[in-house]
Amino acid sequence: MALYASYILMGPSLHFTVQEPAERTTGVVFASPHSGRAYPDAMRAATRLDAQALRSSEDAYVDRLIDAAPRLGAPLLLAHTPRAYVDLNRSPDELDPAVIEGVRRVVHNPRVSSGLGVIPRVVANGRAIYCGKLSQAEARARIDTHWHPYHAALQDLMTGQRAQFGKAVLIDCHSMPHEAIEGATGGHGRTPEVVLGDRFGAACDAAIIDGIEAAFRAEGLRVARNAPFAGAFIAQRYGRPAQGFHVVQIEIDRALYMNEATLEPLACFEGLRAMMARVMGQIVDLGRAVDVSMAAE
Repeated sequence: MALYASYILMGPSLHFTVQEPAERTTGVVFASPHSGRAYPDAMRAATRLDAQALRSSEDAYVDRLIDAAPRLGAPLLLAHTPRAYVDLNRSPDELDPAVIEGVRRVVHNPRVSSGLGVIPRVVANGRAIYCGKLSQAEARARIDTHWHPYHAALQDLMTGQRAQFGKAVLIDCHSMPHEAIEGATGGHGRTPEVVLGDRFGAACDAAIIDGIEAAFRAEGLRVARNAPFAGAFIAQRYGRPAQGFHVVQIEIDRALYMNEATLEPLACFEGLRAMMARVMGQIVDLGRAVDVSMAAE
């Protein structure tokens, strides 16, 4: 018998899935917005990149690393939309005039300027995706079809978790290129293997992120906070600790589990996946409902 039920929140479009546990037992939600690899045929035809280069922006296999969530009593939200097609961790108004026709440059935005808006212009190492520009109609269609439904589902999960457990804790899971953290020490003298981002305390209560850091450190991993990644749009939008909504962005060094050149999992992948399940088991405890009468005693 299956340990959890999987269902689609977008009907036949299949741009994301929510895997539900048999019973929710924690206010934690796990999500992977960047591990999608369902590249539309039209995008493959329009890009100047080969399939390997096109995939270089993916948080490859993060969805598999966190697939224990439903067994642990937490819902799991997985995007199938590739990050290179629509970046779900950007604001829908972060439109890049260099890749979308007729968009006016209003204010300086470093993400858009570097080609990493909601409709990305480049993949890893600044490689251009398209030969020309996309129409505004195409850009809006992508956002309407992929971005808005994903965020509607995420908002629904967060609202439901807080209503049931008194708080919602989103664990927004990502991977980081090893080169992005080379030289970063997180104040500990060694390159971190995991970076936790809570926007310097604005997106999550200290006790929650302290518990998450402790869980990773107990497994022997080096952990840094907010450097070089402090949390992007999702952490900014959904992290409201005073209202019971908490977000921690987790970045895992890709070199721990995959060959970044070939995008193939390493032999140690299953070991890291098992370790992540143990860490997640500690994290879900942070989202349990508190018995107020017992706490008072």
